[in-house]
Amino acid sequence: MKTKLTSLLNKPIAFFTLAVVLLWIKTYSAYRVEFSLGIDNKLQELLLFINPVSSAILFLGLALFFKGKKSYVWMIIIDLLLSFLLYANIVYYRFFSDFITLPTLTQTGNAGDLGQSIEALLKPYDVLYFLDTIILVALVLMKAVKPAPIKMKKRTLVMVFSAAVAFFAVNLSLAEADRPQLLTRTFDRNYIVKYLGMYNFTIYDAIKSTNASAQRAMADSDDITEVTNYTNAIYAEPNPKYFGVAKDRNVIYIHLESLQEFIIDYKLNGEEVTPFLNSMTRDKNTFYFDNFFHQTGQGKTADAEFMLENSLFGLPQGSAFSTKGRNTYQAAPAILGQNGYTSAVFHGNTKTFWNRNEIYKSLGFDKFFDLSYYTAKEGDIVNYGLMDKPFFEQSIPMLKSLKQPFYTKFITLTNHFPYPIDQDLATIEKHTTGDKSVDNYFQTARYLDEAIKQFFADLKASGLYENSIIVMYGDHYGISDNHNKAMSTVLGKEVGDFENAQLQRVPLFIHIPGVEGGTMHQYGGQIDLMPTLLHLLGIDTKGYVQLGTDLLSEDHQEVVPFRNGDFVTENVTGINGKYYDTQTGEQVEVNEEIKKYDQITQMKLKISDKIVNQDLLRFYTPQGFDPIDPSDYDYTNRMTDENAEVTKK
Repeated sequence: MKTKLTSLLNKPIAFFTLAVVLLWIKTYSAYRVEFSLGIDNKLQELLLFINPVSSAILFLGLALFFKGKKSYVWMIIIDLLLSFLLYANIVYYRFFSDFITLPTLTQTGNAGDLGQSIEALLKPYDVLYFLDTIILVALVLMKAVKPAPIKMKKRTLVMVFSAAVAFFAVNLSLAEADRPQLLTRTFDRNYIVKYLGMYNFTIYDAIKSTNASAQRAMADSDDITEVTNYTNAIYAEPNPKYFGVAKDRNVIYIHLESLQEFIIDYKLNGEEVTPFLNSMTRDKNTFYFDNFFHQTGQGKTADAEFMLENSLFGLPQGSAFSTKGRNTYQAAPAILGQNGYTSAVFHGNTKTFWNRNEIYKSLGFDKFFDLSYYTAKEGDIVNYGLMDKPFFEQSIPMLKSLKQPFYTKFITLTNHFPYPIDQDLATIEKHTTGDKSVDNYFQTARYLDEAIKQFFADLKASGLYENSIIVMYGDHYGISDNHNKAMSTVLGKEVGDFENAQLQRVPLFIHIPGVEGGTMHQYGGQIDLMPTLLHLLGIDTKGYVQLGTDLLSEDHQEVVPFRNGDFVTENVTGINGKYYDTQTGEQVEVNEEIKKYDQITQMKLKISDKIVNQDLLRFYTPQGFDPIDPSDYDYTNRMTDENAEVTKK
C-alpha cells in the first residue's frame, strides 16, 4: 500500500491534489476555530466549506508550470506563503476582529511596538496551521516521493485552471444568490471571507486598494462640487444657547485609550472601577453623552484621531494616518491656529507610530511632544509606551510652556490590549471571567481613571483649569467580539451581534468650568466631535467640508454610521443587513425609515472615501482659511538630538 501511495505521489498532479486537499482542510478548520463569520443558513455553511478550493487550485496550480522536482518545491513554497497569509490573518483577527488588507501592510512599522500584544495573541497549537507544509516538506526530504523529471501536459494545465475558474464561478453565483451585490456594495470584510474565502478576499482587496490609490490621479476640481453640495446640505446650525460659551478657552483633549462606556458606573465586587470618571458624569459643569459611539475601522486609535481633527471617516482598509499623510486637510488645529491658537500633541510613544510625525504636519499641529521629551524610570514603559501617571505628570510643565490659548491632545496608553500592569500598581482586583485580557481590563481602566484624576488636580494647581475646555473621549472598543462569552459574564446577559453593536458606545465628556452641563442622550459619534467643539468655541463650521454635525444643535442628525456600513439610531440598529429595535433588541422588518437610515450611512461613507482617496480638499479652500504647508512644521527634539550628538562624540 505504501509503495502504491508513494508511487502515485511521484506524479506532480497527485502531489498537487494532496497539497490542495491539505490546504483546503486546514483553511476550513481555521474558519471554524478562529473566525466569527456569522453563518446563518446551510447555504452559507456550504460556501464556507467550498470557498478555499478555487484559490487553492489556482495558486498551487502555478507550480505545475515547472518540471519535475522544481514543481514540488514551488508547490511547497506557495503552500507556505498561503499558510503564512492565513496565520497572519488569524493573529490579526484575534485582536482586531478583522482581516489584513493591503493598506495595513504599510503599517508594519508599528509592529516593533506591539510587544506584549503579539505575545498574548499567540497560541500553543498555532504550529498546526503549518502542518500541511510540514507534511509536504517531509515527503520530499525523506525521499518518500521521487518526482519524475517531466513537464505537465498543456491539456492537464488547462483542466486544472479551468477547474479553478469553475469552482469560483459556482462559488460566486451561490454567494450572489444569498447576498446580492456582494462585490459592489460596501460590506463588512467578514462577508467577503465568509462567501468567497480568505485567499480570494486578498485578491479582491488588492484590486480595491489599487483602484483607491489610482483615484487621486484621476480626480479634478469638478469632483469637489458633489462633496460641497452634500456637506452644505447636512450642515447643522449651532445652538445659540451653547455657541461660543467656551470662546478663547484653552482646549484639552484627553484620548481615553480603549475605554468603553459600559465601564462607567460599573461595580466589580461592589467597588467602582472608574470612580473619578463616574463623578464627572454627575459634575454640573460636564456635558456627558451616554449614546456616543466610536466609528473606527482598521486604523483604530489613528482613525479616532482622524475623525476628531477632520470630521471625516477613516478608510475602509488600512489607516488614513499611514497612507494619506500628505493629503490636503482643513483640520481643527489649522482652523484654530488661524484664530490665535497654539496647537500641540502629547504622546508617550515614538513619533513615527501611525505616521504621526508626518500627518500632524498636514493637519497643522505646531508641536508634537513624543516619547523623546519624557523621562522613563524602570517600570514606567509598558505595552505601547510611557504609563499614564508619569505621562501626565511630566506633561504639565510642557503644557504650561505653551502660548495661550492652546489646542492640545493627550493620548493615553496604559489601558491597551492585553492590559498588562504590575500588580503593585493595581488598586482593584481583576475580574474572574477566566478570559485574561478581559479580567485585566478592569485594573488598567482603574489606573487610567486615577491618572486622569491627578491630571485634573495638576491642571487646577497650574492655574490652567478655569480657562480651559476639557474633552475626554473613548477612542475605540477595548474588548472585541472575540470575547463575547466573557462579556456575557461581565454584563450578566448574553452578548450577541446586537449587544456587541451597543457595546461600541464610548464615553464622551465635555467639561467647561462655569458652564451648566448635564447628561445628554442624543445619538452621535466621533465624526461629530469637531463641529461640536468649534461651535462651543464660537467658530461657525459653515463652508467647511465636514461630515459630522454639532451634537448640541437642534439640527443634529442622529444616525451613527459605522465604518463597515452598519448603523445605529435611537430607534433602529442595522447589522449586516439585519435590523433591530435599538431599545428592545428585537429584530424588525425593513421599512422606508430604515431604508433612509441605510442610504444616509452609505452616502456619508461614500462621500468621505471620495474626499480622502481623491485628496479633494486640494481643490477647495473655505473662505477665510489659508491652506497648510507641511514644510512649515518641524517636530525635531533639539535637546535630544544635541544630547545624542554629544554622547556620540
